[in-house]
Amino acid sequence: MDEGYIKFKASWSEKALPADPRMGELIYWRQQLYHQQLIGAYPDGIGYGNISMRCAPGHLSFYISGSATGLVAEAQTHHFSLVTAVDIAGNTVTCEGPVLASSESMSHAAIYATDPDIGWVMHIHHKGLWQQFLGILPTTPPEVAYGSPEMARSLRELILQPGNKQQHLLVTAGHEEGLFAFGKTPEQAFNAIQALFTQT
Repeated sequence: MDEGYIKFKASWSEKALPADPRMGELIYWRQQLYHQQLIGAYPDGIGYGNISMRCAPGHLSFYISGSATGLVAEAQTHHFSLVTAVDIAGNTVTCEGPVLASSESMSHAAIYATDPDIGWVMHIHHKGLWQQFLGILPTTPPEVAYGSPEMARSLRELILQPGNKQQHLLVTAGHEEGLFAFGKTPEQAFNAIQALFTQT
């Protein structure tokens, strides 16, 4: 599986993150996804899944779990990065923190850019859900690869189509097992994922 590799050009300042009282909330929800194995690592050690939180309403900067942190059992602040700018056309992500931002940072940025009220994005992996809802929920084209500018643009186009934003869920046909959930609150995104399990 083509997974975990950074495809964007990174402008990364390696330093401690600024103090933010909301970081505990981000860690809490990351752990909820980890305990359900929706964020984790494959047997070969390659991590999957990530979570992000917008810094403030309307701002395009966001905190996101770092690259290669999927296998971390107990996430802490130093496992996250702050994305301060994304240039999709230039395939560039600017970030700062103890770790490099997730390989899916560009996709998260594209989702945030569609609506200033979106505050959280959760990218999970689950083969069963992916297979069941592929083409049922809003789905990106199969030729579009994860972590690419094309994926970012495809996600943006899907959300902007009438009715899709209200579902809070997207499926990535070209990124096996991958789904995105988003919402104004973490509960909104998380509950959209949990609702899928009741339909299996």
